[in-house]
Amino acid sequence: MTSSYSADQIQVLEGLEPVRKRPGMYIGTTGPRGLHHLVYEVVDNSVDEALAGYCTHVEIDINADGSVTVTDDGRGIPTDTHPTTGKSALETVMTVLHAGGKFGGGGYKVSGGLHGVGISVVNALSAYVEVTVWREQKEHLQRFERGIAIGNLQVKPNETHSTGTRVHFLPDAEIFTETTEFDYNTISGRLRELGYLNAGVKITFSDYRLAEPRIETYCYEGGIKEYVTYMTREKEALHQDIIYVEGEKNGVTVEVALQWCIDAYNDNLLGFANNIRTIDGGTHLEGLKAVLTRTMNNVARKRNKIKENESNLGGENVREGLTGVISVKVPDPEFEGQTKTKLGNSEVRGIVDSLVGEVLNDYLECNPQVADSIIEKAVQAYKAAEAARRARELVRRKSVLESSPLPGKLADCSERDPSNAEIFLVEGDSAGGSAKQGRDRRFQAILPLRGKILNIEKTDDAKIYKNNEVQSLITALGLGIKGEEFDASQLRYHRVVIMTDADVDGAHIRTLLLTFFYRYQRELVDQGYIYIACPPLYKVERGRNHYYCYTERDLQAKLKEFPANANYTIQRFKGLGEMMPQQLWDTTMNPETRSMKRIEIEDAAEADRIFTVLMGDRVAPRREFIETHGPGLNLHELDI
Repeated sequence: MTSSYSADQIQVLEGLEPVRKRPGMYIGTTGPRGLHHLVYEVVDNSVDEALAGYCTHVEIDINADGSVTVTDDGRGIPTDTHPTTGKSALETVMTVLHAGGKFGGGGYKVSGGLHGVGISVVNALSAYVEVTVWREQKEHLQRFERGIAIGNLQVKPNETHSTGTRVHFLPDAEIFTETTEFDYNTISGRLRELGYLNAGVKITFSDYRLAEPRIETYCYEGGIKEYVTYMTREKEALHQDIIYVEGEKNGVTVEVALQWCIDAYNDNLLGFANNIRTIDGGTHLEGLKAVLTRTMNNVARKRNKIKENESNLGGENVREGLTGVISVKVPDPEFEGQTKTKLGNSEVRGIVDSLVGEVLNDYLECNPQVADSIIEKAVQAYKAAEAARRARELVRRKSVLESSPLPGKLADCSERDPSNAEIFLVEGDSAGGSAKQGRDRRFQAILPLRGKILNIEKTDDAKIYKNNEVQSLITALGLGIKGEEFDASQLRYHRVVIMTDADVDGAHIRTLLLTFFYRYQRELVDQGYIYIACPPLYKVERGRNHYYCYTERDLQAKLKEFPANANYTIQRFKGLGEMMPQQLWDTTMNPETRSMKRIEIEDAAEADRIFTVLMGDRVAPRREFIETHGPGLNLHELDI
């Protein structure tokens, strides 16, 4: 039997229907990341007003009921009748996809929200939105519910003569079924970033959900120079002054701030285009990396730090220990992908190259001591890289990294499609034994690790490749060589799950593994392949029933459910090896019943700092961190 396929089966979704039907297409996900994206969309509109020179203060409030209010002192959304839609410009912007003042027409010179789905998508995915506009000495108010205007635009006189826009919205629980609760730290990280990227703009963030409101203000006259200072505050600078470049060419504005540090062996370069963090890089970062490598090699040869017969320093050598921010403002940006994580404008590469090259060259010529310090660090990095290369070749000859047999202790799965396969990294043989017996062999692999792996934060590459546990990890996962371009197609499992004991040693091993992934192949973390398993801490038995509790809070809540005179026993799981294979499967490994934490980097600068503090050479910042966060800290519940 064949079903007919005719015109009446073609759906035409009107207005904001497509957004509510397929929200993931517009905000990526309806989980926590998509929820927070709503706030960013509204805030970005206010910041675009600041970029255009019309706004100096943006206020963001999380209200007691969980709704959010964003207020700015910009020009105010236009409210006159739109010639095409016949509705007010405000209602048009709120209810029509791809309507906005950012597609030419002189409203904005540059802006971040260029897909034209910003505020209308927030409207579509909110239970209600109330917009207040102050302009032309009037106050305009309109309410929307699930994307639909409720009544007409209300207008009354505004005696204060101020201008601006206030957007008050409550996310729709029908769309955001996982959670509608905003995370303070996630939002504050993004707002701090915006404060650094827009020097002089004042951003006030208030959370009224607690009895004592939490209020922070971000306003940085020094802009991205202050951002680099913030990122390197736990490190030892190689040169006192931050190298700063600012310039404009063909309408493209470029800002770069750079600082090399003595006690860092990785680079940390953050790229932004029109205030949007370009996680996947793009032409601005390519231009910066190229000009850094070329300029440093030219200066090194001029100063006779590299002899005629010696080869050039590689880009990764020059960038070792470098913390930098590049922020470009492009009138017509071409972003690759809806999530705007990679800048595609080819002309930006050359503009960054020429502007940075000139200033960097002048700076190094005027500061020869700084030039020598950076070049000496790069030369040491080059020598270490050569030693690592020789170690790699040795490893390869032993056929461990290329076309290699998988490590003997790996219990592999039969699934060959990486997107359906997962691997559990477990400590020790006893936990490994339980995991191997309890797993589903079709799609779950187990790799037991003996002892604690190397601390990558303070280890040179040559040692990394000689370490057996690290070799096993690299081989089992199908990772490439450190520093080489990440190739997701070589990854053998798309869920890499760290499963350690719920004690101090387990927390340390978890942190060592996270440090390895973050420093060795950070794209694994950025692209969401790393997870942390959440095994239960307790088993409570009462009569013939038993319950698993994953936190101290779970346990206390469960005990309160029992009658006052009830008899029960509590078993505390110190290690995974204490669990029977079936228990481990039921509680921690079964996709139907388990809970896992996916590692996500919302605030790249803060993540980099935490790894430096926890795993770096300097003891004082680590002691301070432990003294600050130590009292009452449950390592099992610590989100790193």
